[in-house]
Order: sequence, then structure tokens, then C-alpha cells
Amino acid sequence: MLFKNKFFLLFLALLLGLVVFLIPRPEGKQFEIKGDPTQKLAAAVADKFTVVEEATEKKGYVLEVNDSAQVEKPGILLAKTVKEMGLKEKVSVNYIDGLSPKGKRFLVILAVLIFLFVLEPIPLEITAICIGVSLAGLGIVELRDAWAPYMHPVVVFIMCCLIFAIAMQKAGITNRLGRFVVKKAGTSVVRFTFFISIALGWASGVMHDAAAVAVGLVTMIPLMKAAGIKPLSKTGAFMTLALPFACSAGGMGTLVGGGRNMVAAAFLYEFTGIELTFFDWIKFALPAAIITVPLSVCCVWLVFRPDPTIKLPAFDEEAGPWTSQEKWTAGIIGITFLFWLTKGIHGLDYSITGMIGVTALVLANILKWDDIHEHLEWGTALFIFGGGISLGLGMGHSGAASYFANLFFPLIQGGGWLVLFIGVGFFGAIVTNAMANVAAAALILPIVIPMAILEGVDPRVMALCLGMATSFAMLLVIGCPPNAIAYSYRYFKSSDLTKAGLLATPVLLAALVLVAGVWWKILGLV
Repeated sequence: MLFKNKFFLLFLALLLGLVVFLIPRPEGKQFEIKGDPTQKLAAAVADKFTVVEEATEKKGYVLEVNDSAQVEKPGILLAKTVKEMGLKEKVSVNYIDGLSPKGKRFLVILAVLIFLFVLEPIPLEITAICIGVSLAGLGIVELRDAWAPYMHPVVVFIMCCLIFAIAMQKAGITNRLGRFVVKKAGTSVVRFTFFISIALGWASGVMHDAAAVAVGLVTMIPLMKAAGIKPLSKTGAFMTLALPFACSAGGMGTLVGGGRNMVAAAFLYEFTGIELTFFDWIKFALPAAIITVPLSVCCVWLVFRPDPTIKLPAFDEEAGPWTSQEKWTAGIIGITFLFWLTKGIHGLDYSITGMIGVTALVLANILKWDDIHEHLEWGTALFIFGGGISLGLGMGHSGAASYFANLFFPLIQGGGWLVLFIGVGFFGAIVTNAMANVAAAALILPIVIPMAILEGVDPRVMALCLGMATSFAMLLVIGCPPNAIAYSYRYFKSSDLTKAGLLATPVLLAALVLVAGVWWKILGLV
């Protein structure tokens, strides 16, 4: 009972933060100096430091301490010297193989936040708000930089996607899609489950994966009850687990399929200036989605082996002709998707064309403000997605990302893109089960992008890898919204999901590596 008390859990979170704070901070020996082209700082500390690497267009020069025994905290000494010389506004001291004081404070925040994300003593939305509060409050980033990500263009884009899902539901398009799939599938449990799961899994590339799961389950559950399929049976577990697994895997297919994809693309641009366009993402990721969706259903089938003698009732009711509201909704959303696909031509950001689409839905009387206000998950759209971006940027600004990149780089040095890809993919797939895949992507990308650059690997490989691998949140119910939605019907136990995920996760990761090794090589990415 004590571990269910939110105040006790909050106390443990703060205690964990204190423990991390008390761990000695590695100072390191090398420091990158930016904003000092004439090397005034190097001249001022020449008795204690040596220039070991000259400045380039993209990097500053590197100083190394001569004797660590004589200079206890060289990074702090350099920062103090910069301040005394009146160069603080121009010159920055960046730790290379050590952890800065800001980086240490960031790790304290990170430890507390991970604890809160996993055990949820307070709502995740409140935890996400605390990201901006803590980053600004502890001086890791400027106040404006802490809050700006909460209205990042990616957040606005995700909000548009969720509003489109609301419009499709209200107009009846999602219900029509479900009816079409059921009518084509027939009465065989296995065929029906494969058909609806694969169809909605692929559809998750262009609609929110949670919405796809909801559509499938609303159609599936009444038929299961009519066929006498019991909760917690193997057949029930197979049917209700295959759907969320397929939709999670399918979400990697386009930028729209999940917030993790847009966050990965956004971080790539923030850190490198390289843009993965809507079409680029489809070109690289869609083949993997096409393959992993049916593979995920096969994995669930292997684990549970449903009763093939059970037959579902026929679903003969016709959906009727398309209404004008459905046509207008499909037309507006279709045109918006066309604008997203052609961003490279017109140059308008996804958030701008998305909001134009939302405005058109309102002007066409398809949506009213109350529809958006009542059904949009504001906490998810604004706080969780925005907080994840803020946290990732804070990791980069604090120097913690560079520290971890340099710490782990020797472990993969010389291994090339494949070793990086496998390591990052596996780590991302595991971590995303304990926290939102958006937050997982935001945490890991600032670490692996510098690692990729150091290794000479195209950083697009890492952004794609992490956006795609975090689609495999298949070990815990809390791993992603599709899992939680399916679990709410209680047709399987949480241990059933873990059992299926233990097979599906490595199989799907292997498929991801195979696609990257073959398809990306053909495209010249690796």
C-alpha cells in the first residue's frame, strides 16, 4: 500500500534526485572553446592548458589541461577566467570528455522525471509541465528556451493530426472503414484478425495509431461477444493484441503515423540542419512498416494460437452511400495531406498547412469548437509532446548529450552504421516501454546524433532508426496508447502482452535491420 501512496512516491523521486546529485561529477580534461577566434583565453591559461585541436568553421578550438592533479576543476577555472576577462557574452566553454555543472543538474532532473514517468504518482501531463519548470528554475536553459518547445511547430502539427482524427470519427469515415474491413474479412477468426489488423496497421501510417486501434476494437468486440469468445482466452488475447501491435508498427510509415516520427525529424533538423521531408520519411520508412505490420500479427498468432473452429457472425449491414459531410471531410484532409507531401515544393511548414486544414473543417461546419475542445487530448498534445522536446533540447544545451556521446563512442568506434543502428534500435525499443515514445526519442536522439557524426554515419540513419524502433513498445501496457486502449477491454492480462512482446520485439527489430541493410543501401543512405 505504501508504494501506491503518491506522496511516498514523490519522496522517493526526490530522494533519487539527491542520490544522483551526490555522485561525483567527472570533470574531464578537454574543453571546446567557441567564440574566441584570436584564442585570448588560450593565451591567458597557457601555463595550465594546451591547445590540442585548432578551430574549424563548425567547431571551436580544443584546450586540454596539462596536469589534472594541479587543476582540480579545470572546466570551472576556464569559465571563471572567461568571466574575469569580460568575454562571457561571446566565449563559451564546452566540456568534451567531462560533465558540466549544468549537465549534472540535468541528470538530476532526468532521474526524477524518469521515476515519475514510470510510476505515475502524478498525472503525466503535470510531470511534463515540470520539465520546463525545472530546466528554467535550475538555470539549465533560458526561460524562453524552456517554454518555447511547448508550442514547437511539431506540437502544432501533432495537434492537427489529432483534430483530423476527431473529424473523421464525427463524420463517420472511421466507422465506414471498419465496416469495409469486416465485410471483406469473412467469419474466420484468424483471417478476420489478420485482415483487420494488417489493414488498420497500414492505415496507421496516415492516421493516429490510437484512433486506428479504437476503430478496430469498436468493430471487433461486438463480433467477439456474439461468437462467445471469452475474456482471457487465447483467442481473445490473440485478437485484441494483434491489433495494437500492428497499429504501433504501422505508425512508423509516415511522419503522420506517430509523434515520435516528427520529434525525430525535428531533432535531426535542430542539431544538424538536415531536414527529413514528408516524402523522405515515406521513402525510407514505409517498406519497413509494410513488412513489420503482418510480422507483428504473426508473432502474436505464434504465442496464442487461437481456436480455428470459432466462427464470427456475418456482418451484412450496408454502410450506405457517402454523405456530403464525409466527402467534405475526406476532401479537406486529403488536400492537406497533399500539401504535406509536397512541402519541398511550396515550402510551407506542416503546422501551417495543417492548421489551414483545421480551419477549413470548421468553416465547412464539419467541426465546431466544442468538438475540438471536448475531444482533443490537450494535455498530450501540448504538455507531453512539448515537454519531451524541451527535455531533449535541455539535454543538448546542458552538455549531457555530448558527454554521453563521448562516453559511449569508444564502445562502437569503428563498427560503422550497423553497430550504431542495432544498439540504438534495441535501446530505443526497450526504453519506449517505460515512457512515452516521443519522450524516449527526445531523450536518446541528442546523444546518438553526435555519436553518428563522430563515427562518420549519416545522422538521418539515427533519426529514422529511433523514430521507427520506438514504434515497438510491446512489453508493457503503459508502453503506448494502443496497448492501453486494447487492455481496457480486459480480454488479455498484462503478462500476456509482455509474453507476446518478448517474441515480437526482437523479430521486428531484426526485420528493421534487414530493411535498412537492403533498402537503404539501394537508396544510398548507408
